Amino acid sequence: MKKNLQMGIILGMIILNGNLFGQANESGSEKIKKDRVTETYLDLVLNVVGTNLNYGKSNDILSDYKKAVLGAQVGVSLQAGITPHVSLVSELYFFMKGGALKANNPLTTSNTNIRLYTLELPVLARVHFGRFHLNAGPSIAYNIYGSQKNENSTSDVAFTSSSESFKRWEAGVQMGGGYTFHTKKKTVRLDVRYNYGLTNIANSGEMYNRSLILAMHFAKPWKTNPLGRRYKS
Repeated sequence: MKKNLQMGIILGMIILNGNLFGQANESGSEKIKKDRVTETYLDLVLNVVGTNLNYGKSNDILSDYKKAVLGAQVGVSLQAGITPHVSLVSELYFFMKGGALKANNPLTTSNTNIRLYTLELPVLARVHFGRFHLNAGPSIAYNIYGSQKNENSTSDVAFTSSSESFKRWEAGVQMGGGYTFHTKKKTVRLDVRYNYGLTNIANSGEMYNRSLILAMHFAKPWKTNPLGRRYKS
């Protein structure tokens, strides 16, 4: 029941965001009096992210033992302005995910720390309300490498069909919002986003990636915007 409710919330947010996208696209020419669109940016992604693992049906009994870990996120982000209120955001980055469990938990007797090194590609619809924005959309990820640490022993994570190994491909949904600051030379954009893994990455049991992304982007807008639709008064 809880899982179905979570899925319903996620799907509802995606549908709502799609409706906002369509409404902004249809009403842009009526409401906008200036000859402009949302600006297009290409900037670097370099963030420290808090990540954790969700264990599905076992998550409640493990909640007191779970520990979040810090991960790095490095890549590029493109915000492509389409209308004055709507833009498309696509990113490609290297992402360190994972989570930890304290000792004597129901699954293991020792401290465990799982790290996954992932290449991830989200594609988000972003709706702008002045300097504020909301964004949501799907993401797909490929796990390149992984490691598991138990106390003082560290081993590589296997990506095979065996019960003790992990899956390379995973899908998820990202959602969140932010605020944009303008300076004389650059634009500073603060974006807070939750990454909700939808696919089970473990071959045995349940394990889903979760992460909270706090990003700050510094970029100059493109002088020309080939992707945008311009509206005149």
